[in-house]
Amino acid sequence: MSDNPSPILRPTPTDGFPSLTSLQQIATENTLKNRHPSAALPTDTKPPEAVLQRNQHIQFLVRNLIQGFPARYTSQDASQPWLIFWTLQGFSVLGVGLDEKNKKRAVETLLGLQHPEGGFCGGPGQAPHLLPTYAATCALANAGQPGEGGGWDAIDREKMYDFFMSLKQPDGSFLVTYDGEVDVRGIYCLLAVATLLNLLTPELIAGTPEFLATCQTYEGGFGNASFPGWALRDDVAPGEPAIDPTSPRPPLGEAHGGYSFCALASWVLLLPYINSYPTHSPSLPKPSINIHSLLRWLAHLQGEAIELGGFKGRTNKLVDGCYSWWVGGCVGIIEGLLAGGGVGVADESPENEAAGEQHDDGWDDVDDSLYNRKALQEYILYAGQHPAGGLVDKPPKPADAYHTLYDLSGLSAAQHRVIPNSKREKELLACWTEDEVKDPVEGLRRDTFAYALSWLEEEGASKYVGGAQNRVNATHPLFNLTVTHAENMMAHFYKRDVPSRYRTKLSK
Repeated sequence: MSDNPSPILRPTPTDGFPSLTSLQQIATENTLKNRHPSAALPTDTKPPEAVLQRNQHIQFLVRNLIQGFPARYTSQDASQPWLIFWTLQGFSVLGVGLDEKNKKRAVETLLGLQHPEGGFCGGPGQAPHLLPTYAATCALANAGQPGEGGGWDAIDREKMYDFFMSLKQPDGSFLVTYDGEVDVRGIYCLLAVATLLNLLTPELIAGTPEFLATCQTYEGGFGNASFPGWALRDDVAPGEPAIDPTSPRPPLGEAHGGYSFCALASWVLLLPYINSYPTHSPSLPKPSINIHSLLRWLAHLQGEAIELGGFKGRTNKLVDGCYSWWVGGCVGIIEGLLAGGGVGVADESPENEAAGEQHDDGWDDVDDSLYNRKALQEYILYAGQHPAGGLVDKPPKPADAYHTLYDLSGLSAAQHRVIPNSKREKELLACWTEDEVKDPVEGLRRDTFAYALSWLEEEGASKYVGGAQNRVNATHPLFNLTVTHAENMMAHFYKRDVPSRYRTKLSK
């Protein structure tokens, strides 16, 4: 933050015709304005530094973990793995390690939710579902480990793969559960789990990039799906594709920050497949999405000064702390793509290696970030923190487990820049022999492994509003796990000895 005086918090202009939406916007702006420390200060006075109330948030998470969630969480009976994941990953972002007793409790609870037919359930006796399967797997990445009682080796990967395949649709999409709907959130959850657990095959993801491309709307963001059956062929000869990828296929619903994150992260997880494998027909072009249109839409979702720089989830909606991750994290993925020339990986430069971290007292006036990282951190620190611990959508709403994690993850994305690193990718590719990758399935797994774990924090790019005491851990933009947790789990399931990230040496 510079030494400039407090910002002028001007209200959003109105058209003189009040509606419920415009009245909610005015009320939200007034509430947020009062949360900015400059509200009670003369206009020429610099406001005090923002402070992350770390201990209060840790105690909030501890209460949920040890004492149990309050009664109002009974509405989330089908989201039990999510409650565990939000809590454990919240500890990880805050830099708090879990003791062995609570790790064991978490692992046993999660394994109790594994369905006999594969995948994980939202609660005991429920049907398996892609969303709790992601939450359970990521929670096990936090609390589990290899070996007896560690949880990882108790995951039935064979049945999970069969469960995934049973949900696959002819157009490359996936149902979220048996007889469920198609949704890009489910596709993201499947691809993240398949990447972490070494389950990706060309058979599993054939047609999925083409489907994702159809979900991009005219605004640039992504909806939840596209019209089913639009491009399906009635008369398919043996060996011919069941869909026509060139057929226009309208998306369903409006562009949404959560859907857009899931669609983009899915696309990036599929890049090794997209770049190395043909589409349904070798004569057809590779599927593509419009990154620049997506970025333009995402940039317009960041609120004005009176909204303290928070993000909205949709056009003309209110700011909400969780979109600090769903939108801010989505922009972070695009930064990684553009740093590598659109779809490749970024090179380390001597300038970056020599640079020191930038803190609040040395914030550069010229910032190459694709959104206002400083303003987003201020929204979370000024408006997102509940006095009793935990983080919120926006004041005066109560804290909850969901917003606590995604506000913290958004703070992490705004503090750190995690992008692909070409040196690291080469090291990881070298973990396979030439004979191993003659098998195309193994080649896909190698490329997926190397690319997913090549995303590392860029040295010298961290910036902390309020100083380094507000620092939280960097999180992997494709998984919302720490890089260490993602690396450890993937190293186990891909059966590779991963070279240390801290002794990077190029292979010849």
